[in-house]
Amino acid sequence: MLLLGIESSCDETAAAIVTEDRKILSNVIYSQISEHEAFSGVVPEVASRAHLEKIDFVVEKAFSDAGIVPADLDAVAATCGPGLIGGVIVGATFAKAVAFSLDIPFLAINHIEAHALCVRLTENVDFPYLLLLASGGHCQICLVSDFDDFEVLGKTLDDSVGESFDKVAKMMSLGYPGGPIVEKMSRNGDPMAFDFPRPLCQKKSLDFSFSGLKTAVRITLEKLEKQKKNFDDSESLDKKNHANVCASFQRAVEDVLSYKMDAAIVLCKARNIPLNAVVISGGVAANKAIRGKMQRICYGHRLRFCAPPIPLCTDNAAMIAWNGLEKLRTQPGDPLNFQPRPRWPLGKKF
Repeated sequence: MLLLGIESSCDETAAAIVTEDRKILSNVIYSQISEHEAFSGVVPEVASRAHLEKIDFVVEKAFSDAGIVPADLDAVAATCGPGLIGGVIVGATFAKAVAFSLDIPFLAINHIEAHALCVRLTENVDFPYLLLLASGGHCQICLVSDFDDFEVLGKTLDDSVGESFDKVAKMMSLGYPGGPIVEKMSRNGDPMAFDFPRPLCQKKSLDFSFSGLKTAVRITLEKLEKQKKNFDDSESLDKKNHANVCASFQRAVEDVLSYKMDAAIVLCKARNIPLNAVVISGGVAANKAIRGKMQRICYGHRLRFCAPPIPLCTDNAAMIAWNGLEKLRTQPGDPLNFQPRPRWPLGKKF
């Protein structure tokens, strides 16, 4: 069975062809970083226009790379939420047109659900497993008991962790996207240079909060800016300070995520849930330091640690196609009048 997946929820226009036996025949991604870099963040109107301009080319290349033609498809899946609604509509409408023209099933995919199940595309991971989903738009801990059975154990009360990386990078004018830049700079910094807070780590709740940590970074940067006025080589001092801020910020994020995941594992054990793995997914899962910290937590609990390959951590269409294949095992498809939505909580059907 061959399935076309289309992803357009944020700032990547993507298309992929995936088979039911976990083969990724193509996975094409057009990144809009250059379009949004000047704004240090995603501009919805710009993103929608770029999706509209590129989706034909991206889908055509997905077919070319896979060596198939549209008539070979058995179904088509597209992100229908959550996300920037303009972009979501572009991808969903394109997928519906393909499904209608070929008379094949259309599958409406929850973008968060696709991240949650992505690890099953590349590894044999059985249910149930514990998931940390950390990205630019989401941060939550879930118990995944089936392809459509998610229990949210904890979620962010304000900013997502990926959004916090972007905002910290913006404070220092480091560029966009902030996650990879902060991670890279942190390697040259002292993670103990600044004692940033670890929000909500004194409470039993599995919820997250990153706004206080972000504010602490801003206050520290303002103090450092005042201190450098009497320093001759301010450029050199900026590099050192920024590296230390990045390292200290990332260390704080690592500590928060590991504290919450450790508590979540303990909770699952107390509930006698036979976890088959602990998974981290989403864009932040591409951060090697955070992956390493999660792996050490799992080792301490004698649990298997899994994460998608780094190229599949960020938004991509292969995970959308795979989610479609998971759904096709138990249902024929979704109606073509399915309405895309900007919000679609994990675990909610429609």
